[in-house]
Amino acid sequence: MTPSPYDAPPDHGPQWEPLRRPVRRRTLLRLGALGGTGLALGPLSACAGPTGAPGPGTLTLGLNRSLVSLDNKLNQFDAAVTVQRAVRQALTGIGPGMRVRPVLADRFAMTEPTAWSVRLREGVRYSDGSPVTVEDVATALEMYVKVNGSFLLGLFPELPTVEKTGERTFELHTKRPVPVLDRLMANIHITPAAANRPEELQSGVGSGPYKVIEANSGAGEYTLARNPRYWGRPAHIDTVRVRFVPEESSRVIALRSGELDVVDTLTPDSAEQLTGLPGVTVEETAGVRISQLFYNFRKPGDHPLADARVRRALTYAIDGEALVKDVLTGSAEAAEGVVPLALEGAVRTGAYSYDPRRARAQLKRLGAEGLRIRVIWESGEFAADNSVMEAVADMFRDIGVRASLLQFEPGGDILKWRQGRGGDWDVIGNGFPGTTGQALTSLQGMYGGTPERERTRDTYMGYVIPDIQRRLEDAATETDAASRDRKLAAAQHAVWNTWPSLWAFAPKTLLARRERVRDLGLLQLNSYDLSAVRLEG
Repeated sequence: MTPSPYDAPPDHGPQWEPLRRPVRRRTLLRLGALGGTGLALGPLSACAGPTGAPGPGTLTLGLNRSLVSLDNKLNQFDAAVTVQRAVRQALTGIGPGMRVRPVLADRFAMTEPTAWSVRLREGVRYSDGSPVTVEDVATALEMYVKVNGSFLLGLFPELPTVEKTGERTFELHTKRPVPVLDRLMANIHITPAAANRPEELQSGVGSGPYKVIEANSGAGEYTLARNPRYWGRPAHIDTVRVRFVPEESSRVIALRSGELDVVDTLTPDSAEQLTGLPGVTVEETAGVRISQLFYNFRKPGDHPLADARVRRALTYAIDGEALVKDVLTGSAEAAEGVVPLALEGAVRTGAYSYDPRRARAQLKRLGAEGLRIRVIWESGEFAADNSVMEAVADMFRDIGVRASLLQFEPGGDILKWRQGRGGDWDVIGNGFPGTTGQALTSLQGMYGGTPERERTRDTYMGYVIPDIQRRLEDAATETDAASRDRKLAAAQHAVWNTWPSLWAFAPKTLLARRERVRDLGLLQLNSYDLSAVRLEG
């Protein structure tokens, strides 16, 4: 891509789920397929969630994961971004067609390979009436550097520095070219410099079309009101209520009853229940998120998982076709690359093969028989997550590998575990969003780790392979689009050959809404512009 300028609750700990009896894989697959069918639906009152139908001027969202803050430094799952950007904004955004669009900046143009000229819109203000300033942008970048554990830092080959050139104008400088800086800056949310902090901000003002009037971050519940001082086109809806409803069956019931207006992260079974119901519409789009069963790359050199041959041998145990068909029920596609193919610049690098006999033979040859694998994940990381993990444990059993499953509740300690600060693990169920629409930035974020970043535990699961990092850095700083694509393709094949994942898939984006909700433009990023949404009736 050649850049084009434009003008215009308390923490919950993990929950052990030991395998108590030898349930066979086919049984698990059948149970997984029933996970979203609604055969055993509990009342919504048994879970966190709303009670009572929304008012005529109120939109109520039911999220599958707890929104622990409205700051995106650490809390960056897809539905969170929809809400966060309604309160805090960036200089740019990624809109329909994965195109860059102006937000707080009305000019963002590359003037030379390592410099960009930026101008803030005239009259942009925060909800308290104070102006958005160049100093706020500079401070925001500093705070993102200081926060520990943010995947966003890994997307940048380097963060730019700010040089003020006028009251509303400044230049962004990098030491080496960053051709997609206009896309990357869509992830840096701006807040008043005096109130900004390195940690996640639990409160504070923003420049977005909504402001926060009530917040209970522990329960993942927020109430937003239309910002009367918004600098742009006013939002159509008076009030937005955000609720955390972890059980998919409860979200489906609440949508059908009218207690919720929009629910996210649906399985096809739930979508099928809702399709054709009076007053309900299901929307689907191809996703740019990859969900992985990613290996722990912090293992010592003598550990079996430090050997790429062992990592590859274990992949043969996973029946990906059955997982997609019977557990995920068609809501995903097995990965054929190290990032989703929907991203610009992504290439096919290979496919996961199911061959348990080969898995057993290779593990024996490598002296890695009888492995014990600890699998960890956070509840709600992807649809049907529990059923996927149970099926994977059963598949491991078929090749003589014992798996223990460790599930974390939303808002718990999984970040510490991901960083290697909480406890040891072998495989993590995790997702990585395509926040810029470019394969380059997702690759940089996951596979561009350096020893320096690993010292602060800011790499992706400890993935630090110098040759891969050099390849990605070379591609990331290439200004010629054709050369960049060639380098990026070669880097992706090199990543595949390190076997970073036990298995991976690209989930489709499924969302359901009441028909009174109009103009919800669901993007491939699995987010939408809340200010554009309307209510009828």
